[in-house]
Amino acid sequence: MRLTPGAGHDVDLDDVDLLDLDLYTSGDPHRIWDAMRARAPLHHQTLAEGREFWSLTRYDDVCRVLGDHREFTSERGTVITHLGEDDVAAGVLLTSTDPPRHTEVRRPIAPKLTARAVRSWEDGIRRAIVRFLEPAVESGTFDLGEQVQRLPAIVTGPLLGIPEQDWDGLVQLTSMVMAPSDPHFKLGSEAATLAIAHHELVDYVTQWVKRRRSDGGEDESLLDHLMSVRAGGAPLTDEEIALDGYSILLGANITTPWTISGTVQALVEHPEQYARAAADLSLVPNLVEEGLRWTSSACNFMRYAVHDVEIGGGTIPAGGAVVAWIGSANRDGTQFPDPHRFDITRDNAKRQVAFGFGPHFCIGAPLARMTLRIFFEELLGRCESIEFAGEPQHLRSIFIAGMTQLPVTVRRRRPDGRHRGGQRVAGPATAGADAAARPAGTTDSGCPAIAAVLPQQVPVKANSGF
Repeated sequence: MRLTPGAGHDVDLDDVDLLDLDLYTSGDPHRIWDAMRARAPLHHQTLAEGREFWSLTRYDDVCRVLGDHREFTSERGTVITHLGEDDVAAGVLLTSTDPPRHTEVRRPIAPKLTARAVRSWEDGIRRAIVRFLEPAVESGTFDLGEQVQRLPAIVTGPLLGIPEQDWDGLVQLTSMVMAPSDPHFKLGSEAATLAIAHHELVDYVTQWVKRRRSDGGEDESLLDHLMSVRAGGAPLTDEEIALDGYSILLGANITTPWTISGTVQALVEHPEQYARAAADLSLVPNLVEEGLRWTSSACNFMRYAVHDVEIGGGTIPAGGAVVAWIGSANRDGTQFPDPHRFDITRDNAKRQVAFGFGPHFCIGAPLARMTLRIFFEELLGRCESIEFAGEPQHLRSIFIAGMTQLPVTVRRRRPDGRHRGGQRVAGPATAGADAAARPAGTTDSGCPAIAAVLPQQVPVKANSGF
C-alpha cells in the first residue's frame, strides 16, 4: 500500500471497490480515503453476490464506532474478510466479545501489560533487539521487511512462555491469518490457508494449556496468567483459554513488524527526518507515534450496528456491517494538519488510533511502544544512513498494511556506540556481558543468530481443519 498518496484523476466513489486486494498491494487507498472523508464520510458498497457494508473514514466517526459497543457490536466478527459470516467464536474470542465479558477477561491481564509493568522487561528486550540488529547491520545490505517479521516472537515469545523452537512456526501461522492471499503465506486457497492457520494456532494453545496443567506450573507467563482468569464468576474453560490465547498471539504480531518496515521506508524517503532523529534520540518516542500514525498497520476493524444508527451524514441499518478505516482516520486533516507529511516532531502524533480505540484498545500497546522505541534507538545509534537496495514488496492484505520485502543498505556508525547528538545508545559493549561469551552467530540457547533466521513454511497436519 502506498503510504503517501500520489497525484491523479478525481476518484469516482461509485466505482470504488474497497475489497480489491490490488488496491492495497499496489494501489493507492489513501487517495480514495481522502475523497471519502471529503465527499462520502459514510460510504455504502454492495458486492456482486449481495453482501454489503458501510465505511466510515473520518477520525471522530471511527472513534465512535470503535468506542461504543452499545451501538456497534464486536460479537459477529471484526475482520472484513469474514463479511457476512458470523464469527463462530463470538462471545468467547477476546477480539469478538463485548463488555461485560470482554472486560472480565481483559481486566486481570491488563496489569501485567501496563507501561510500568513492562518497564522491567526493557533490558531483556534491548538485548534481544541488539542481537537481532547486529548481524543484519554488519552485513550492510539486508531485507528488513522479511527479517523483521520475526521480531514480535523474539520479544513476546519469552513473555508468553513460548519456547524458541516454536517461534518461526507461530510467526508463519499468524501471518497466514492476517494475509491469507499473500503468496508468501498462502497454502492453496485463501479459505484453506485461513482454516489451517486457525486450526493450528488454536490447537497449539490447547496443547500448551494441557501441558501446563499436567506440569502444575506457576503463573509466570501471560498465557499462564490466562489460565487463572475468571469470567462470569467461573474460570475459563480450556477452549476459552485456547481462543483467548489465539487472540493474544495474533495481537502480538499485528503492529510491531509492519510499523517498523513502514517507518523505516518513510525515514529513507525523508532523510532529513532520519538525520534529525539520529542527532537527538529524545525524538524517538515521537518518531514512534508518527510511525504508528503513518503506517496504520491494522488499517481497519469491522463492527455490526446494533440498531439503526445515524452517523457520517447518513443511517446504518440495524445489523449492517460497518468498517472503521484506521488508515484514513490517521490521515484526517481535521486532526492532523498536513496529514500526508511525515513529521517526527508532529505535536499531536500520539492521538493516532493505530492501536484502536475504546474497549478493544490494544492491550499490548505499552509493550509495542517500548519495543518500537528500543528498536529505533538501536537502529539510529548503529546506522549513519539507510538507503533502499531494491523495490519494496507490499503485503497482499486488506487488513494489514505492511511490507514483506524492504531491501536496504546501511552505513554503520563508528563502533563506540555514540552518535552525533552525544547520547549513549546500547551497543555491543553495553548489550550484556553474556554476548561476549557466546559463540559467534548464536543466541543464548546456542541456536543460529536470530537475524539470519527467516520464516519457514510450517508443517501442516494432515487432518487440519477448522
